[in-house]
Amino acid sequence: MTEELYHFIDGARVKGTSGRTGDVNNPATGEVTKQVPLASADEVRAAIASSAQALPGWAATPPAKRAQVMFNFRDQIRSNLTEIAELLSSEHGKTVEDAKGSISRGLEVVEFACGIPQLLKGEYSENVAGGVDSYAVRQPVGVCAGITPFNFPAMVPMWMFPMAIACGNTFVLKPSERDPSTGLRLAELMVEAGLPKGVLNVVNGDKEAVDTLLTDPTVGAISFVGSTAIGRYIYETGAAAGKRVQALCGAKNHMIIMPDADMSQAVDATIGAAFGSAGERCMAVSVAVPVGEETADAFVKELAPRVQSLKVGPYTDPAAEMGPVITAEAKERIERYIDEGVAAGADLVVDGRGLNLQGYEDGFFVGGTLLDRVTPDMSVYKDEIFGPVLSVVRQASYEDAKQLVVDHEYGNGTAIFTRDGDTARDFTQSVNIGMVGVNVPIPVPVAYHSFGGWKASLFGDHSIHGMEGVRFYTKLKTVTARWPSGIKEGAVFNFHAGSDTAPG
Repeated sequence: MTEELYHFIDGARVKGTSGRTGDVNNPATGEVTKQVPLASADEVRAAIASSAQALPGWAATPPAKRAQVMFNFRDQIRSNLTEIAELLSSEHGKTVEDAKGSISRGLEVVEFACGIPQLLKGEYSENVAGGVDSYAVRQPVGVCAGITPFNFPAMVPMWMFPMAIACGNTFVLKPSERDPSTGLRLAELMVEAGLPKGVLNVVNGDKEAVDTLLTDPTVGAISFVGSTAIGRYIYETGAAAGKRVQALCGAKNHMIIMPDADMSQAVDATIGAAFGSAGERCMAVSVAVPVGEETADAFVKELAPRVQSLKVGPYTDPAAEMGPVITAEAKERIERYIDEGVAAGADLVVDGRGLNLQGYEDGFFVGGTLLDRVTPDMSVYKDEIFGPVLSVVRQASYEDAKQLVVDHEYGNGTAIFTRDGDTARDFTQSVNIGMVGVNVPIPVPVAYHSFGGWKASLFGDHSIHGMEGVRFYTKLKTVTARWPSGIKEGAVFNFHAGSDTAPG
């Protein structure tokens, strides 16, 4: 029997009333396992109204008490890690270990948010003029919203709402309708951690829900992670409505392999970076750029059998290294790109098309694919494929390889593998990419630094989490004050034990 999902509004599960639903699949079997309600504009507005009602009380809650909720939420995630990972995998398809790893990366941001009393400390300047003091504080934006993608249904929401809520905002989450259950479970755990009702609401939906969040005047800030086309729309529409917007978008991440690189290290790194999570991540390495023919030949020779031997299977198989992609449409799109690459002249070294697993014939599986001698004019190079496809683009020199990275429209992440410090330093300083790795294939920053790309990979002025997250979810207020000198004659001060004003 197909399970019916719900919205989470005002601290409780709420049945959908729009009459519209979407299918949630098990990607390993192709089976429809759940029905998710697609919210109407009125349902989204009910969630916004709940968050608006909760805002004054939550914004006035001392940061130390907000931090305690985050500490409790961290403990809830730890206690329920396996349950959340299996729930995530059942809808997304990634292996349980991969799911646990992504949840742990989200948990790092929760732990960073636990330090919110320190993070919100302001600045104070005494006596900027005669008897005049000046100080700056950061205050909540108000009702914030997050629109999150299917590929990380726990990690990306946890990059958003913990920071927003710790800063004193309330939050409406719109998770991907393809795998919505994880976001709903996280909201329930937040309430169990002591979060007042209405501070975090979850509405499931499609474009109607998104457009309502973008245009409702009560929403002050929008966070988004997804494709560049939709991210541009989110940014332009939200900004036109006067909202603060951060939109983290598409990517085409290059990894340069220099002739002096440790080849075994580079190959090991490529396997995880290109094919982990079936390549469905914005920080996946999708282009390998070996410098020189000898380097390229050695790289492809060592990499090919590793790609060929990748074990693909359902999340229930503990030996699986890679699961299915998210939908049948995604599988068709990925295989079409492989077709186009071969037709354009790329060498198909390892072919992941047509993968058929016994007992899972209707699953959305694509095997690891390796294309060599790809050129920059090919669609398999230019476009974000979002699948387990690695293109090898050979370059004659370091300068040519760097220029390839510089010229691409996306600027999310990049990496270089080399033993030479001068080369690495030049690359990190001169390349126009937001996140750079040196002998690190996926340079995702730790939670107390910030995540974000350049060029068509980010719209808005702020990256996500770290101090950039604090800045995005707060507004700066500067106060300049002068007080009359001296104590007024006859003034009486009464302090009572236990009062907020009592000394000591």
